[in-house]
Amino acid sequence: MRRLQGTYQYDWVTITLYYVLLLVGWVSIYAATYDETSTQTIFSLGINSGRQLLWIGTSVFIVIGILLIDFRLYETASYPIYIAFLISLLLVLFFAREISGSRSWFEIGSFKIQPAEFTKFATGLALAKFISSMGGKDLSKVKNQAICLAVIGLPSLLILIQGDAGSAMVFASLILVLYREGLSPIPLYMGLYLIILFVCSLLVQNLIIVIVLIILALVGIGITIKKMRQWLLILVVFVLSLGFVFSVDFIINDVLKPHQRQRVLSLVDPNVDPTGKGVRYQTKNSMVTIGSGGLTGKGFLNGSLTQGDFVPAQSTDFIFSTIGEEYGWLGTTGLLILFMTLFFRLIQLAERQKSRFARIYGYVVFAILFFHFTLNISMVIGLFPVIGIPLPFLSYGGSSLWSFTILLFIFLKLDAHRMQILER
Repeated sequence: MRRLQGTYQYDWVTITLYYVLLLVGWVSIYAATYDETSTQTIFSLGINSGRQLLWIGTSVFIVIGILLIDFRLYETASYPIYIAFLISLLLVLFFAREISGSRSWFEIGSFKIQPAEFTKFATGLALAKFISSMGGKDLSKVKNQAICLAVIGLPSLLILIQGDAGSAMVFASLILVLYREGLSPIPLYMGLYLIILFVCSLLVQNLIIVIVLIILALVGIGITIKKMRQWLLILVVFVLSLGFVFSVDFIINDVLKPHQRQRVLSLVDPNVDPTGKGVRYQTKNSMVTIGSGGLTGKGFLNGSLTQGDFVPAQSTDFIFSTIGEEYGWLGTTGLLILFMTLFFRLIQLAERQKSRFARIYGYVVFAILFFHFTLNISMVIGLFPVIGIPLPFLSYGGSSLWSFTILLFIFLKLDAHRMQILER
């Protein structure tokens, strides 16, 4: 790969979107924790908005550091960075204190940091390094596919052992990156098929009906198939599907932890939460809060349900409900447009890269942010279990904000120098 000297320019459209989202998040965090009887202001370090401003301020220094580092170092040091964060995931298992059923945080006094958040960008760098090192080869070889899945799966497994299923799921988004780089779409179709099958198994208690649905789906696929070998493959898929259906009960009752089981079952059976104060209560109240905002919302600091602590964890995972109540349908639509603009911009930037490493990493950034966004919004409006997925740049939390910032600005650094690289 040849490198050319030349000027470089940062993408100010993406940078502007980043800071607009930070501003919206900071103001919304203040609204979610606002107490009219308190003398604390939005800048007070004693409340979440003040602490979030501190994280935002320190992220500025992180951005400066990223932009000052030679852009070639991110590719050169990809594997050491990845290994370092794998070690941190191992250490947290032994030295972290269990919080809410999870060992995920290093604690130094009142300061807490979550290695799992930073492992996302490290895994993205390692994945981009490996795929780009294959040169012109594609991902059709089983060996290359296995290595890619190992790079993705190893940190996911360690995070799952910590008890943080939500963060572990995020790594599944990197399959989209493999698809962009030439992986067959069949694994994506099979994954979607298994998800549908899993949901059907939960919704339909009659096993015979589930089996009939499987047969109808496979027959529909096989109508256009004439070769006997392909029909045999469909038969194998049918048998494996039955095995998967029978395993759902085992997964729910013997693999998932009690709080995880409740989160999944609450989507299909509200009676699974007899106290009325569990995850279904949280999601239901979030939906009510969003709906109460109407078309234009109640106005800044005028959200009666938000001020009444109607939604637990509203400044973190459920920050979207604050925006829904105070700014209504217009406000939430505007926020969605901001995110969609960011996602389309990231795809544009990824596609204009001159190096394969930068392009792959760009798609990593898009996949992780889009996955977080989709799951968080789905969770808040009751379409997905509550799994602790923050909304990028908006939810309260230092680790998530720093990790998203690092993830994004490494790519912006690579993009700024794209004209200094010519592909082989």
